[in-house]
Amino acid sequence: MDKKYEYNSPLVYQRADPFVYLHTDGYYYFTGTMPQYDCIEIRRAKTLNGLLTADSEVVWKKHTTGEMGSHIWAPELHYIDGVWYIYFTAGDAKDVWEIRPYLLMCEDENPMTGKWIEKGRIDVGVESFSLDMTTFIHKGEQYVLWAQKTEPADVSDVYIAKMKNPWTLATKPMILTTPEYDWEVQGFKVNEGPAVLVRNGKVIVTYSASDTGWRYCMGMLWADENSDLLDIKSWHKSDKPVFKTSEENKQYGPGHNCFTTDNGKDVLIYHS
Repeated sequence: MDKKYEYNSPLVYQRADPFVYLHTDGYYYFTGTMPQYDCIEIRRAKTLNGLLTADSEVVWKKHTTGEMGSHIWAPELHYIDGVWYIYFTAGDAKDVWEIRPYLLMCEDENPMTGKWIEKGRIDVGVESFSLDMTTFIHKGEQYVLWAQKTEPADVSDVYIAKMKNPWTLATKPMILTTPEYDWEVQGFKVNEGPAVLVRNGKVIVTYSASDTGWRYCMGMLWADENSDLLDIKSWHKSDKPVFKTSEENKQYGPGHNCFTTDNGKDVLIYHS
């Protein structure tokens, strides 16, 4: 590998569900699930390797009662129309498995020192266990993807919908992928942790499958960038995992990734 592209492994210690955003100010902004599941932290650095020792700021803490009171998971930092947003998952202080997606907003220039406002829960239309929300802008339209358990079956699917604004769905959600292959149903029937990359005329979605031990792995879907992304017929799904445990490389259970760039080169960042 070119020395220019030799990265720390791990890039950051003890952060599941990593998310990295390269902003126009030249900084890489990093957030991820904290080990205590109790707050949201942001750090930034001029290089990906610099994230390991970068200064960090806790920008939000869980509530002591009610909604957003436990299991603060999978935060993602996005910059949309000049405003910072953090999409994240949280449980209730009393019912820690009452898992739902929520949104924070910051209109200041620096998300590490700015004031964050709670926009509250994002209504996805169905009241059930839902998490791992991500978003992307494509051809002037905002989309969101997330994982949600269908009832009464204990199955986690990945959904997609178009947005009216960063906190309101504009369309009925569509199931993008459901666990159907053997490698997606190990331990639990799970598709979750979607991440999006638009490249080479395609909208590419990676996602995580199976339980979160060594069997955790990544699948992939893709659609033509000019197709209707809310039409399931536009999508193609790999029948094999694209990233999985490698004993040879001492990498176990790779999952929940994000994409960024380094000098124009695409970089996939994941936890394992």
